[in-house]
This record gives sequence, C-alpha cells and structure tokens, in this order.
Amino acid sequence: MAGVAIGSPCAAAEPRVTFTRDVAPLLFEHCTSCHRPGDIAPFSLRTYQEIRPRAAAIAKALRERRMPPWKPEPGYGGEFAGARRLTEPQIDLVQRWVEEGAIEGSPGDLPPLPSFPDGWRLGKPDLIVALDEPYLLGAGGADVLRSFSIPVAIASARYVSGVEFRPGNQRVVHHANIRLDRSGGARRLDAADSAPGFEGRLTAGEFPDGYFLGWTPGQLPPRLPEGMAWRLDPGTDLVVQLHLHPVDTPQSVQPSIGLFFTDTPPTRQPLMLRLGRQNIDIAPGDPSYAVEDSYRLPVDASVYAVQPHAHFRAREINGFADLPDGSRRWLIRIKDWDFNWQDVYRYVTPVALPRGSTITMRYTYDNSSANRANPDRPPRRVRWGQNSSDEMGDLWLQVLPRTPEDRKRLALDFRPKVLSEDAAGYETILAGDPDNPRLHEAVASLDLTLGRAGRAIEHLHHAIRSDPRSVEAHYNLGLAFSSIGQFEAALVEYERALALDPEHVAARINRGAVLRSQGRLDEAIGELTAALSRQPGNALAHTNLGGALAAQGRVAAAVLEYRRALEARPELLDALTSLAWMLATSPDARIRQPDEAVRLATRAAPLARDGDVRVLDTLAAAYAANGDFAHAVAILEPFVNEPLNQQVSRDAGLLRERVALYRRRVAYRDPALAPQP
Repeated sequence: MAGVAIGSPCAAAEPRVTFTRDVAPLLFEHCTSCHRPGDIAPFSLRTYQEIRPRAAAIAKALRERRMPPWKPEPGYGGEFAGARRLTEPQIDLVQRWVEEGAIEGSPGDLPPLPSFPDGWRLGKPDLIVALDEPYLLGAGGADVLRSFSIPVAIASARYVSGVEFRPGNQRVVHHANIRLDRSGGARRLDAADSAPGFEGRLTAGEFPDGYFLGWTPGQLPPRLPEGMAWRLDPGTDLVVQLHLHPVDTPQSVQPSIGLFFTDTPPTRQPLMLRLGRQNIDIAPGDPSYAVEDSYRLPVDASVYAVQPHAHFRAREINGFADLPDGSRRWLIRIKDWDFNWQDVYRYVTPVALPRGSTITMRYTYDNSSANRANPDRPPRRVRWGQNSSDEMGDLWLQVLPRTPEDRKRLALDFRPKVLSEDAAGYETILAGDPDNPRLHEAVASLDLTLGRAGRAIEHLHHAIRSDPRSVEAHYNLGLAFSSIGQFEAALVEYERALALDPEHVAARINRGAVLRSQGRLDEAIGELTAALSRQPGNALAHTNLGGALAAQGRVAAAVLEYRRALEARPELLDALTSLAWMLATSPDARIRQPDEAVRLATRAAPLARDGDVRVLDTLAAAYAANGDFAHAVAILEPFVNEPLNQQVSRDAGLLRERVALYRRRVAYRDPALAPQP
C-alpha cells in the first residue's frame, strides 16, 4: 500500500485591496463631503477616475495625517463629537491599495455615492437672512477683515436651536464670526461706509450669552440639545465678520445665515470663557516663543466645547486643567497647528471640573524660516493683531456651571479679566494706528465697561478731533459723562449725536434717562416716547418711561410700561425690580399684587450683584405684602446688623425701619406710589 504524503497547511492568500470594495467606503465617508464640485476642496474625489491619479498623494496625506483635517491629539482630552480621524488599520488599508497597484475592483462592490443636499445641510431653516447686496472683494493684496450688519425680521422673541452659515463664496471666505447687536451701532457703521459692511477690526456686538457663533471650512455645528437654545430678541442685527483671502480676480461675496427655532425656552445656559494674551510680541527668527494664560474656577463647571485660535506661526496648542487634588486633566492638544483648519471641538461627554481647578492655555510659536507656514521670508517682528499677518492666541471654552447662581458668580468673576485683555489688545492696535477714530472709539467703549470713564473721555475727544461727525463718539462721550455724574455735559453730547442722526434710539433713551434723573419728567417722557416710535418694544425705553411716569404719580401707566419691558426682555433687572416694588408696596389696592411681586422679585434676586440692597429690599417687601413677615425680616436682618458695602451702610437706617415694621407684622407702603388726586 502506497503511503500518502501530507504537506503542511497553507493559509489562503489575502485578497488584494480594491477601490470599489475597500477604499471607496472610506473616502466617501471621510473625504467626499468637502472634495466634491462646488465645495471647499480644490478637486473632487467621487469616482475612481478622479481618485486613481492622486492615489499615492492621498495615501501620503493620510499617513502624515494632513487629511482628513483633524488636529487634536488622541489621548489629550475627552472624545470629541464628529472626529474625522482615521484609524491606523484604515490608513494601512489605503497604503496597501496603492502598493498593490491601486486596482479598481468589481463595479458591483462600489457603495452608493453619498448624497449631499444642494441647500441647507441641517434641513430647511425657519428663517434665512442675507446681505441685501454682495460685497465686491478686490483682486490681490493683503487679507481683508470686513463686517456686515444683517437685520433679523422677527416680531417677537425666538429661541434659536441651530445656526447654519453659508459663506457665499467659498473661494475667498476663510472664516466667519457672528455676533448679535441690539444697539444699532453696527448698522450705523455699515451705513456710514460707502461699500457694504465696515472695517472688520472693529468688534461690534456680542456673541449670544454662552455661545460662540462662527464658521470655518468643513465646520457644521449641530442643533443644540433640548433646553439649551439661546434667545433672539426683536430689533437684533446679526454682525457677520468675514476674514477674506483675495485672489487674482475680483470676487463677489454674499453670505447667508439659516436660523432654526424651537418653542422650548432654555433651562440651561452655558457661559463662554476666553483665555489668551493680547500682548504677543515675537522677535524675527524666534523658534519657540510661548504665551500662557490661566484662570481659577470659582465654581464647579463642566466644559462642553473648546475652540483654539491662532494664526500662521503657532506650532503647538495646549489646553488643560490642574485640579485641586493635584491631578491634570487635558482639554486639548494640537502638536502641528494649521491656520487653515480651525474648528470648534465638542466633547461627547462634557469634562467636569471642580471648583478651584485652574484652566491653562499654553501656546508656542515659531517665527523662524524653518516654519514652512511662516508667511514672511525673511521673518519679521510680529505683534498681536486681528489681521492674519499678525498673531493671536486664544482658547475659548464653553462651560456650564451647576446652578444659575454659580453661573452668575462665574460671569461676574471672569468678565473684568477678559475685558481688560481686550482693552490691552486694542491699545496694541492703536499704537500702530494712533489717529484712527474708530479704534479710539473701540478702546473707549471697553474703558467705559470697565468703569474707566476718564480714559474713555480722552479717547473719545481724540476720536472727535479726527472725525467731528462721529455719532458713536458723541454718544459714548455722553455715556462717559453720565457715568461720572456730569449730566449737563452728557445731555450736550446726546444732543450732538441726535443732531447727526435723529434715528439714534440709544441716544434718545439715554437722554430721556438723564432728563428723568433731573426731574425734567415731561421732557423725559417725550424723548422716550420718540425712541419707542422709532423702535417699538425697546425694553430699556419702556423701563425708563415707566420710571418717569411713576415719578409723576401715574402708577398704573408705569406698571404697563414695566410689563411691556419684560415682554421684550424677561430678565431685565431694573424692570423686574421696579415692577415688583410697585406690586408689593403701592398704597392702591387696585395696583397691589403680592403673589406676582414675590415671583418677580425672586426672578430678580439671582440677576443682581451680591449685596444689591435694592433687590433684597424689594424681595423683603414682597414677602411682607404676602404676609410672610418672618421671611422678610430674615432677608434684611444681616444687612442691618453688618452692612457689607457703602450702599448698605447709607441705607441701613431705612432698612432698620423696615425690619421694625415687619416685626410688627405691618407691610410697607411706599407713599410715592399713592394715587394722585
């Protein structure tokens, strides 16, 4: 019997990698959204015929992780939503495909080409706003920063759950920021310029409280979670700041914005924190210039998203938090920063940081010739500035404190820090352009917010010497004089602003407020009524009109004005407090509504600064009017026994009288609110 030879088992040959079966699914998922006709990428990657000539370049870009553009280092922070990072096995698969000849494979294996809507990627917006006419960007030259004011036509307050930005010309729009302006200031700057928009270095408006609205290529912020929408009031303009890259021919730019609304008001309101330095000054050739900024959290908070920002010379981006127990929690790290790929990175699971954690940003810059991204050959000295030829270094963080009270405390603690840094930045720009009236106005506005009226007045006088017809300079000078009690000088400046622009509603409101404080009530009512005829529903105008009417003894009419103010802005502190006081303390039983007074004063309390005696006095009066005298006494007693500040010390006698009244179970009645004969 013949023997049978048995050989060792042979593994089946691994099948060759093909485009249709293996590579197309990866490229369709990770590349085609940008690499398709009409989008931001310079060429299309939808078919084998388009992809095969670029196969080696694609494999190299993937191996070097230049594509798809996703900069955060894994392991340095939580998992980010929508990460565009390919795995090592996926990259190896594309490499094998190239090495094996980049064969096409069976047409039957090809997955369907992804479909991309021609219109809005988040769905049909509830409202679309756009520039009335396009802006013509000239050919060639340096980058352009241009801002545009776009009115939002809504009849009542809406809650925004999503924003989708369409650049209008992806060839030249590098990125965009979107702010809100209720003052009309941006609209006036836009109207004063002969072309659509105005100089983009001037920051007009504010981001929605707790949100950063921006766009970079490839970025599409998702719809907001339930209960986290932000409020958009009637009369608000969107201020769109575009960073534009001129090309070799003139280009028309006409951006549009889709707004998505929800009927659910916010129950959770985040806060934006910004770390950064605006005194950057990098010597030519310096390969390792570093900036650092930090902030210690006074409350517990969770970080929902981060957005780093810098220009061409930044190389490494680090953001982390040192916790009270000595441990370090990374927020983000980018080892090879790329100016052209900036994004908002949102955590899948928010990063919880306990009170006492210190958040730090640390950026390094390479201003040498070895940095291929350096736009200067040879390198030159670079300072902080908003043009891309300058440098910046910011780390934005969206955080959510645990309670509304914690949010208020965090906002009050952080605001002076960021405003001081902004003022330093504008002073840096102003040093290079000392006769620019718009820059003097911008610095003055920040000085006013920081309570530095004297410095603001100096800047505004300089602006007016350069441009005597500047409405904003005269208006802000009126604000500055009002803040230091020089009311006659303030009235003169408001009148000059109105002579130049009779439609300046804010100037009319503030002039009316000054006239009211001087007891010139008929004039005040006339001015405030004129403001409301130009901008119906303006909450500040209704509030000041309510105060003037109350001072005339027209209490019922005043109550109506305060209610109108709160319809427009439900959290306006002065309107809440004034209305609650009237409903609690009016001697007229037809006006008094103790239950509502308690509700209003309770809403006002978290909005007030710590130790705000007027709000606490109102809350106590409301409880007393409602028969809860023990609660009324408990609110005021600490301030009577140990005054916490100068205002409480001045009012201690009045508060002591009220406490004595409440101990006798007698509610306070304000004689100034008595019915007039």
